[in-house]
Amino acid sequence: MRDIVIAGAGMAGLHSAEALRDAGYDGRITMIGAEPHRPYSRPPLSKEVLTGVGSPKGVALRGDEQIDALGLDLRLGRAAVRLRPGDRSVELDDGSLVRGDGLIIATGAAARRPATDLPGVHVLRTIEDAEAVRDAFGSAGRIAVVGAGFVGAEVAASARAAGLEAVLIEAAPTPLMRAVDPRVGAVLTELHRDNGVDVRLGTPVAGFEGAGRVERVRLADGSAVEAPLVVCGLGVELNTGWLAGSGVRLADGAGGVLCDAHGRTTVPGVYAAGDLANFPHPRYGGRMRLEHWTNAGEQAAVSARNLLAGEGAQEPYEPVPYFWSDQYKLKIQLLGQAAPADTVEFVHGSAEDRKFVAFLGRDGLLTGVLGLRSTPKTMRYRPLLAERTTWDEALAAAGFTPRR
Repeated sequence: MRDIVIAGAGMAGLHSAEALRDAGYDGRITMIGAEPHRPYSRPPLSKEVLTGVGSPKGVALRGDEQIDALGLDLRLGRAAVRLRPGDRSVELDDGSLVRGDGLIIATGAAARRPATDLPGVHVLRTIEDAEAVRDAFGSAGRIAVVGAGFVGAEVAASARAAGLEAVLIEAAPTPLMRAVDPRVGAVLTELHRDNGVDVRLGTPVAGFEGAGRVERVRLADGSAVEAPLVVCGLGVELNTGWLAGSGVRLADGAGGVLCDAHGRTTVPGVYAAGDLANFPHPRYGGRMRLEHWTNAGEQAAVSARNLLAGEGAQEPYEPVPYFWSDQYKLKIQLLGQAAPADTVEFVHGSAEDRKFVAFLGRDGLLTGVLGLRSTPKTMRYRPLLAERTTWDEALAAAGFTPRR
């Protein structure tokens, strides 16, 4: 194998390239990136960059010397538009072809945009997005954030840190509904309210209004939130359109690229990693797709090594999912899978103190650990999630006796 193509120049793409070189691969690596930037980290965009603590230069994942040392053929500012497995090539948006003996799909996702073109309504996914929102912070005075997932929650927290009034709007009854159990989500709701955020839950957005630029967000109950600045955190659209007709099978709906435990897709020599990789996980049952910073790096490394190893020498990817969020100078950490859960127990601290470790379980097993302001204690329990641990075994490991 003398030519490998990596479609995607983000976290997963970079770690794929590094894993290939670390494994001794000395052939040609072509990295394709739709954005003009070298690989950078997205988590700081909704935090340090918005508050002015960080800058676009500070989000680079590696310095120029480290990137140059990988010896990549970088095709930045060029999007992959078609995979042509017949001649083992990727077509770019300028009509050029990049050929390779192997391909790693790491094109990730784009922010889902709201149904409006009014100026003043933003999403947050790229460096340019973050710069635009940060510039608007200077004059807006008030912000409406639509969507209380991790990005929306972090934008609201950053807005408060920058001195703006903030309204956080969520259609679900609690924030982070997809990620955490409602009993934990309720604690996070109060965390925002403690810090002066007006949290509006259970009411979808009906539309955006304004004369020439946004002036208010109209809610489905008929009420309105006045704001000259709106940031929408509505989830993502996976960048898989360019795979149409290639033979690479996609999961139903927006479920990503179907791959096996080794990262292999349905096309020989084509692997997937990062936000769009849909893979089986035996400890949680069924399949999962993780939009997490750590997953992008860890899965990419495994897929890259397996691409080189070939049949019979591949390693399965069975991670302990890990995600963190910094809000109001507090660290929220999530290990494993926290939703759905049929059992929740605060094994250290309490919700009232805004400092705790919560165990989350399903069907008699420990499935997730969530910590607030409890980093060492939270990470202590990662080994419990690396194997099948019953609920009672988990409570015993924490030295916790349930209240009767």
